[in-house]
Amino acid sequence: MAQSKSFSGRDMGIDLGTANTLVYVRGKGVVLNEPSVVAVNAEDGSVLSVGFEAKETIGRTPSNIVAIRPMRDGVIADFEVAERMLRHFIKKVMGNRRFSRPRVVVCVPSGITGVERRAVIEAASQAGARQVHLVEEPMAAAIGAGLPVSEPTGCMVVDIGGGTTEVAVISLGGIVTARSVRTAGDAMDAAIMSYIKKEYALAIGERTAEEIKMSIGSASPTGYSSSDAAGGDPEETQGLRPGDRLTIRGRDQVSGLPKTLELTADEIRHALTEPVDAIVMAVRQTLDETPPELSGDIMDRGIVLTGGGALLRGLDVRLSQELDIPVIVADEPLDCVAVGTGRCVENFASLRTVLDAQPRMLSGRL
Repeated sequence: MAQSKSFSGRDMGIDLGTANTLVYVRGKGVVLNEPSVVAVNAEDGSVLSVGFEAKETIGRTPSNIVAIRPMRDGVIADFEVAERMLRHFIKKVMGNRRFSRPRVVVCVPSGITGVERRAVIEAASQAGARQVHLVEEPMAAAIGAGLPVSEPTGCMVVDIGGGTTEVAVISLGGIVTARSVRTAGDAMDAAIMSYIKKEYALAIGERTAEEIKMSIGSASPTGYSSSDAAGGDPEETQGLRPGDRLTIRGRDQVSGLPKTLELTADEIRHALTEPVDAIVMAVRQTLDETPPELSGDIMDRGIVLTGGGALLRGLDVRLSQELDIPVIVADEPLDCVAVGTGRCVENFASLRTVLDAQPRMLSGRL
């Protein structure tokens, strides 16, 4: 996203995601949405490109250039590169007026450790932030999805990002119970790569696996979402037929030569079984730990899906069938966390209680 204006001096919210980083500027909304990728010169460590340009280099670089994703499983895996990436995005949003240091709210997984929290705060501070506050991803997702988080009623949100799936029950402005599992979009891509390698001895890259997931991936046998089942316009729905196919290219591991392969939607649904089952189990376990009164509220209101993983066809249907609870995909699920983080910036005083929550012990890792 090209940035033509400077928002110097404005507070901002940052969704520092495994796959994408989104920046929300107070009074302006989401002004930046770019991949969390940095291309680095391996010889001298200099940054060559960040964001969209860097993502284009994944799997295509010469030996002296390395495309790095500094975020893994929702947390910082490479501190120095993450700090450089944050500095680049903040500078891109704010322009060259260095004297303006914004107050920044950064969202983090609910299962983050104390060490990981300090790494996020330090990286944002060194990138130019005056103050750094943290908000847990499921809380930000719920706020961004428009759920009544401050009311004394139970809301359940499932935020499926690139590195983590965050499941939480929220009431009275706080997280009652939560589970953070490191199985999400990246795990789905890895499962597709593994399946194709095992079944066809064909090696494919991360970008190809992501394209397969987005094109013919599904979580239920038909791949239809609840909106499809409701009888929407076939041209506007994302339903799949079991026989839908996609042609891909990769490297044959036997001959070492390029090879073309045709995949079906059924095959990819089978390949995604393990990560989808892990997400279903995380939701089930969180429901098991939910107080009975709030469980009744969730039965009435339903479960809200946010994040890029919410766009996997049929996932809402699968969860609804498994749990016997209504499941709704939020409007603009990709932006929910960033919008929620931004609302914490816009209404800092009234939402101050949801910021800087301490790590909770009740988070699982699958």
